[in-house]
Amino acid sequence: MGDRESSNHSDMTDFILVGFRVRSELHILLFLLFLLVYTMILLGNLGMMAIIMTDPRLNTPMYFFLGNLSFIDLFYSSVIAPKAMSNFWTESKSISFAGCVAQIFLFALFIVAEGFLLAAMAYDRFIAICNPLLYSVHMSTRLCSQLVAGSYFCGCISSVLQTSMTFTLSFCASRAVDHFYCDSRPLQRLSCSDLFMHKIVSFSLSGIIILPTVIVIIVSYVYIVSTVLKIRSTEGRKKAFSTCSSHLGVVSVLYGAVFFMYLTPNRFPELSKMASLCYSLVTPMLNPLIYSLRNKDVKDALSKLLEKKKIQSFIFPLL
Repeated sequence: MGDRESSNHSDMTDFILVGFRVRSELHILLFLLFLLVYTMILLGNLGMMAIIMTDPRLNTPMYFFLGNLSFIDLFYSSVIAPKAMSNFWTESKSISFAGCVAQIFLFALFIVAEGFLLAAMAYDRFIAICNPLLYSVHMSTRLCSQLVAGSYFCGCISSVLQTSMTFTLSFCASRAVDHFYCDSRPLQRLSCSDLFMHKIVSFSLSGIIILPTVIVIIVSYVYIVSTVLKIRSTEGRKKAFSTCSSHLGVVSVLYGAVFFMYLTPNRFPELSKMASLCYSLVTPMLNPLIYSLRNKDVKDALSKLLEKKKIQSFIFPLL
């Protein structure tokens, strides 16, 4: 039995991404929907990064974190969307073994890094509102760089562990992954191995990742709300809350989708796909919109950039 499992694992050269179980006539509609969402992700996140890098007024810790958030959103959606879109046009829907490993590794790296980055952004808002006079001292350039580097480092460690655990499993004859990208949960369903210890380690790893970030976010906002409620002026309270509302919106969308996916039983794979779609593509699309529509500094910087481009396009033809 062990020899057969090892053989099946060693012979596995590619997988089939089943995708969404819909009629073939709907594939064109789904392709156009994915294309629209991915185009908005590219424009939104590249635009946000360009605004932050070109406007000196946005050279602050909050926008340094926001620029990295856009970078992460851009890359982990790019790990998923192009392959998912190409599969709407192909009959085989195959992905190589190496490609599957790369998808799991890169997606896990960026999604975990985003969780830690959101916790760092919550801490930044806590310092800005609860200790504004010491903000520049606490949130130094060095600390901000360390927090971002730490987020990527935690993402990398988690990704290495998750990927190595997944691909040390022995896979049965089936190559059909019931998902639109390679993910550890649908791959577990193809395994001939005993998954008890694997699930224990995966659950522990998820707890180590999720609990600290959620605790930091919750504790930060408990202090923030307590401080804001002590502000006497209505205008002051409104301004303080407005600086946090965008971050809270992003946190709610991401963690809501993640918790929904992991709480969905394995017997409902289509629900898991919808939840995965939310945090792999919808969240990266919404994040720039949430920050740009609810942030006066970003809107002012965008208006200034567009005005500059308009002036340049008017002057250059005359030269």
